[in-house]
Amino acid sequence: MAGLAESGSNPDVELLYDINGLAKDAPHWFDRVMEFVGEYGLLFAIVLLVLWCWWGVRRRGGEDAASNVAALMWAPLAAGVAVLVNVPIRGFVERPRPFKSHEGLEVLVQGKDDFSFVSDHATLCMALAVALFVANRKFGIAAIVLALFGGFIRVYMGVHYPTDVVGGFALGTAVALLLSPVAMALLTPLTRAVERSPKAGWLVSARGRAGAAGRGAVIPGTRKESGAGAAGERDLAA
Repeated sequence: MAGLAESGSNPDVELLYDINGLAKDAPHWFDRVMEFVGEYGLLFAIVLLVLWCWWGVRRRGGEDAASNVAALMWAPLAAGVAVLVNVPIRGFVERPRPFKSHEGLEVLVQGKDDFSFVSDHATLCMALAVALFVANRKFGIAAIVLALFGGFIRVYMGVHYPTDVVGGFALGTAVALLLSPVAMALLTPLTRAVERSPKAGWLVSARGRAGAAGRGAVIPGTRKESGAGAAGERDLAA
């Protein structure tokens, strides 16, 4: 498997040269921006989307707050699981980085001596994005777009073949979707327990106490009126 994509006549390598060739024609400052975005920026942006979505969920509260927060908790966990799954895959395939097998590439990041397939960055970003999509479609679509752009940048930087990135997308998606039911079954009871906690309940629902106080009312979210208060209102109505 070590010889995968070593031939310069296959579409994978041709696309690598086409995309990486853009880096040769770009200004130096632009390459530095792409390097930062590809290494840190897009992953950080997707994490911010997850946090933004969590903040909105906890502010709204409601009966579904615990399950929604559980779904968001799965996003970083899915990314971690996907990277762990990738460890034996990399060791089995043993594909060298493209710049070790092909000359003339513009490599924006030096010191990449580990194996190339599957891309950890692509795996991380797509696992986060797909898990976020399961929790919230609007935020998830934005995250998936960022993940796809991140995969393009990894090829642009000369550190991955296109199929490295596609493999990372597939792995991240598979882990996020296939293990989601198990994750929700384990995480939802945990978030419900946290929601009931007087000290940590705000992590799940900013309206946790108000919601708990109103659960016995006829209309959810309304307060129960005391007997004296209700009688007073009847007297005023009379």
